[in-house]
Amino acid sequence: MARFGLPALLCALAVLCTALLAAEPKSKSCSEVRRLYVSKGFNKNDAPTHEINGDHLKICPQGYTCCSQEMEEKYSLQSKDDFKSVVSEQCNQLQAVFASRYKKFDEFFKELLENAEKSLNDMFVKTYGRLYMQNSELFKDLFGELKRYYVAGSVNLEEMLSDFWARLLERMFRLVNSQYHFTDEYLECVSKYTEQLKPFGDVPRKLKLQVTRAFVAARTFAQGLAVARDVVSKVSVVNPTAQCTQALLKMTYCSHCQGLVSVKPCYNYCSNIMRGCLANQGDLDFEWNNFIDAMLMVAERLEGPFNIESVMDPIDVKISDAIMNMQENSVQVSQKVFQGCGPPKPLPAGRTSRSISEGAFSARFRPYHPEERPTTAAGTSLDRLVTDVKEKLKQAKKFWSSLPSNVCSDERMAAGNGNEDDCWNGKGKSRYLFAVTGNGLANQGSNPEVQVDTSKPDIVILRQIMALRVMTSKMKNAYNGNDVDFFDISDESSGEGSGSGCEYQQCPSEFEYNATDHSGKSANDKASGTGGLARAQPYLLAVFCISLLVMQREWR
Repeated sequence: MARFGLPALLCALAVLCTALLAAEPKSKSCSEVRRLYVSKGFNKNDAPTHEINGDHLKICPQGYTCCSQEMEEKYSLQSKDDFKSVVSEQCNQLQAVFASRYKKFDEFFKELLENAEKSLNDMFVKTYGRLYMQNSELFKDLFGELKRYYVAGSVNLEEMLSDFWARLLERMFRLVNSQYHFTDEYLECVSKYTEQLKPFGDVPRKLKLQVTRAFVAARTFAQGLAVARDVVSKVSVVNPTAQCTQALLKMTYCSHCQGLVSVKPCYNYCSNIMRGCLANQGDLDFEWNNFIDAMLMVAERLEGPFNIESVMDPIDVKISDAIMNMQENSVQVSQKVFQGCGPPKPLPAGRTSRSISEGAFSARFRPYHPEERPTTAAGTSLDRLVTDVKEKLKQAKKFWSSLPSNVCSDERMAAGNGNEDDCWNGKGKSRYLFAVTGNGLANQGSNPEVQVDTSKPDIVILRQIMALRVMTSKMKNAYNGNDVDFFDISDESSGEGSGSGCEYQQCPSEFEYNATDHSGKSANDKASGTGGLARAQPYLLAVFCISLLVMQREWR
């Protein structure tokens, strides 16, 4: 028995060791994880070749892992860049739409004015000759003021047009009564009879109404496109909070640490994270939709009674008709003026002014024949421009509430909506069980994936909301044909710069959101307890008061 004891013991130990070795899990290869990690430009020395113990991981699930501490840190930065890139792409597409349409409308309106002025000048030179040339600055001033209104808005259209007709009456009155001498005081008296005598017929009244409504609508619409462009530019630059960054890392790259490199995040899982990270942007949606509706209303006016093209194209004919009306009724007009302002003094013999008998007014103004008309401004027409932009406006509605879903619909960010079982849910490859939260800051208290400070609205978002609200009010005024006083909305709403001078992909980050913290810490990290909130409340109250004062000023 003793002789067989040692061999038997050795055999038993061998069997036991074999069993223990079989029970120990075999270390899995991390070659695919390593390959993808290196393909992103990271150092291959960071990535283990086989699974290691994951106690060092701070965000991703611990246990055996293919991620080192360096990998988790670099993946965190990468997930933030991926998020910013996809959001920027979505917003840049929209901003490019508004930027290109604003540029086209602006080019069209300016060229339309230039064509109208050239048309009037060419035909008045042919029809009225030297008399027009001697008084051409009057018409040049008219178009100069129309251009100044469109560019700067610092012109009272009604007063400007009234002044034009008064000045024209003075010039015409001298011409049809060239045998008399008129002092400046006498001509001022003549101007006072403009409304009463209606020397130009009904043309001034109709043209004033048409020009005012058309220019207000055109300028307001162009300004609306510029405001939309700038709002999107300001809001498109996102900088996630620490909590958002953690959620993005967990969603995007923690699956790699478990070797699940081909498994994409569940769609609903992605949706919750995006609604948390884009909570402030979601609050833009209400005012944005109101703004889009107001733009569409003004677009209808531009297609109909406020069509600036139909007003400016025949303006030379309309002014000529007014001049002819004055000439035909010059005797009756002069008699009534002489009765009201007193008889004028005849010029001394030999000093009679040049008569109008040269034939300058002997024939009615000949309008263009169709083949002589200048080409359409900017190679298009207002109807085509408006039809195109209306379609883009309809597509832009609900953009901000749809942004989280649109981001998650990108195949780089999440699995398809129908793939609910074989997707990454933040812990493993399985179905995501949580419900999707609503949009906007107020709904994020129940977000299971991202911790969001719902008590602190983002100041920049509030300013963009105010810019949209002010512009919507102006749109409604323009729709009703009312003039509005413009100011540089970009300065009021967007801090320094209007956003129009940067390329779509290169606009500087001028602000950060509630999903943003300048120090890289979250609002919850900074404001422990109620002390931080109490310090923020007076600042927020001041901002809201200023916003209300701006609104009150604009609504007067």
